[in-house]
Amino acid sequence: MNSSKHTELANHAWSVADLLRGDYKQSDYGKVILPFTVLRRLECVLEPTREKVAEISEQHEDSGIDPDRFLRRASGHSFYNRSSLTLKKIAADPQNAAQNLQVYVGAFSDNARGVLDRFEFAQQIKRLDSAGLLYQVIGKFTDLDLRPEVVPNHNMGYIFEELIRRFAEQSNETAGEHFTPREVIQLMVRLLVAPDGDALQLPGAVRTVLDPACGTGGMLSAMDDLIKELNPDATVEVFGQELNPESWAICRSDLMIKGQDPENIAFGNSFSDDGHARKSFDYMLANPPFGVEWKKVKDEVEHEHKALGEAGRFGAGLPRINDGSLLFLQHMISKMKPVDVSGGGGSRLAIVFNGSPLFTGAAGSGESEIRRWILENDWLEGIVALPDQLFYNTGISTYFWILTNRKSPDHKGKVVLLDARDQWQKMRKSLGDKRKALGKEHIADVVKLYGEALAVAGDAEHPLHGKVKVFANEDFGYQRITVERPLKLRFEVTEETLAALEASKTIQKLPQASVLADAFKSLMGASWGAKQEAWLALKDAVVQAGGTWPTGAPFNKALRDVLGVRDPEGDVQLVKGQPEPDGELRDFENVPLGEDVEEYLAREVHPHVPDAWIDRSKTKVGYEVPFTRHFYVYEPPRPLAEIDAELKALEAEIQGLLGEVTE
Repeated sequence: MNSSKHTELANHAWSVADLLRGDYKQSDYGKVILPFTVLRRLECVLEPTREKVAEISEQHEDSGIDPDRFLRRASGHSFYNRSSLTLKKIAADPQNAAQNLQVYVGAFSDNARGVLDRFEFAQQIKRLDSAGLLYQVIGKFTDLDLRPEVVPNHNMGYIFEELIRRFAEQSNETAGEHFTPREVIQLMVRLLVAPDGDALQLPGAVRTVLDPACGTGGMLSAMDDLIKELNPDATVEVFGQELNPESWAICRSDLMIKGQDPENIAFGNSFSDDGHARKSFDYMLANPPFGVEWKKVKDEVEHEHKALGEAGRFGAGLPRINDGSLLFLQHMISKMKPVDVSGGGGSRLAIVFNGSPLFTGAAGSGESEIRRWILENDWLEGIVALPDQLFYNTGISTYFWILTNRKSPDHKGKVVLLDARDQWQKMRKSLGDKRKALGKEHIADVVKLYGEALAVAGDAEHPLHGKVKVFANEDFGYQRITVERPLKLRFEVTEETLAALEASKTIQKLPQASVLADAFKSLMGASWGAKQEAWLALKDAVVQAGGTWPTGAPFNKALRDVLGVRDPEGDVQLVKGQPEPDGELRDFENVPLGEDVEEYLAREVHPHVPDAWIDRSKTKVGYEVPFTRHFYVYEPPRPLAEIDAELKALEAEIQGLLGEVTE
């Protein structure tokens, strides 16, 4: 089926909006259209065996035996409908449409009825009936041909996604929270599976796949299709979790139709209510929402982080509250299968991120610690930069992170960075922020380049050498050093220092504060280069004024703060015989991991500030992946003569146009 056909079918379903206008707000159209589309699809799938199921249901009506197993077998699917009613029959009896539709929906098996319940379908039936629209809406959907031989499962996914996109636009929601463009998924699953091609073709291959933010199930379907393409006899079990009820219902119905176990799709928040706890998977992939805060599950996540530590999912660290992307990644890593002694087992996972998880967070922050944990465990296989404007809800640049705990020997200790930002074609018509698409040739080229990354990176003559870089894990690490410089002060008595003296709580608490003030006034305008000289002169002035010199560290510190003025030529202040650092001159430097920080200080800092030193107690190790910096190519500015000539040509053209206007 081509794209125009599934758009035509989506248009047919969405045409119901014309009936709803006035009785429903635009933002509520999807609450009717989506469940009716699901219902019509289920009906079309069950149509060939409908009469047989109704017959068996009637036979077991008074038998006292649960007929569920027999009805499933008769329907040929994991779900069924016991009623002899159809949408067409219901539409033909407008007076009883609501009652008959409720009976019809109630005759579905529990798993199918649970899908419709997530749409709050009973409420919509009541509302449509009250508005006198129910039989008209049903009539519209009876004309929608969604039989599997006309609309295969893969294409049905496109129809659902198109409807969800329109629903999201009408309600100002984020379409990208629901699904990922199919060509992006195709690239993702191929990058994920490519190294395992031979193993997947073995007889009896069984693979499990998880998407913890599965939306309508597009990624799960694509993984299922690809593995079956490599080995038609392979067994693929897909699992997912979704927070949005409409998306969950569509994903679950899709699995039912395909013969997968719909119970594998959990409903709820993956962080606070893990629907697949204590399970592990061969493959995992996800496109979690970009930059979405996790404040709602803050208590649960922080409790697991503190109480379970590394035994839990979030032991490595917690990112800032406004972006839960790295929580999803930790959640997925916790479900990797262990690698056995013979090198078997293990998992591969891929996740879509924006640029933030690459570098956000300084050394010691939650984000940096998570990156450190991943790289020091040698799990990060590669990062692929994608073109911008690929997604429906954002035009920003995005990246695939590909991780595995069973790297091939030649990849161990290494990370591949691949720049695929120029692999795109312009769409004929934009969809939201999506203006670019990946063609089949782009997908094939990127997958091929990723597979050959080590060879291409090592061959300076290769035409795509500049698109691939390979680094050691530790190349992304750095030492965040604190460079201190001594506090240097001169001391003086001025109007400002006397005002500060009167404002100092420590000094004003002294019984002879007024005597000190009078004594210091006698030294107005005096200045000293060293603290010892200043204190001696000040002490003499206080004694001459009839007072006694206060003692104690608090007084001395307060007095220094009042009279001291920073001066590069001033007296170095000491604490226990060591230079006191000046907080205002404190600086920070990132030194590559493995480099001697003292050598760095001598080479990069001492030529400019020879009295600087490193406070080693404050040194932290951080990790970041400065992707764009590694692929930056300097482009020299155009020659001034060329720019000048262009400006003169434009000026002449403008003069000519003005001349034509005035004639």
